[in-house]
Amino acid sequence: MNALSKRPMQQKAANPIDRHVGNRVRMRRKMLSMSQTKLGDALGITFQQVQKYENGTNRVSASRLQQMCHILQVPVSFFFEGAPHLPGQAPRSGEVPSPAYVSDFLATSDGLALTKAFMRITESKLRRRIVDLVEGIAGDQ
Repeated sequence: MNALSKRPMQQKAANPIDRHVGNRVRMRRKMLSMSQTKLGDALGITFQQVQKYENGTNRVSASRLQQMCHILQVPVSFFFEGAPHLPGQAPRSGEVPSPAYVSDFLATSDGLALTKAFMRITESKLRRRIVDLVEGIAGDQ
């Protein structure tokens, strides 16, 4: 119970945009093979705080986002690519919705490892055969 309100404290759900930005931070950090500790040290914060940013639990301030851009070597727009639209928010004209599942997949260690390995395959016919194989394994799930 919160002593001031005499009501139990409720866990607030993470904002979808904060979660998206956090996923993009995680994805880029992993792309650079950087640990949460290393990113935290560069930002002057603990790895636990980096975890909270990546989970969307804590919101990233504008100044902290600018620091992250410099450290992770990406423009600010990188963190918002494919961001979900919030209810009541008008879609931008001509914008094609970007599937969030791609960002979510790339933010996982398996997704990033698979993507990195796949990109090292230079023979286009072999890459196509791998895609066909994976599609065949996945079936119509």
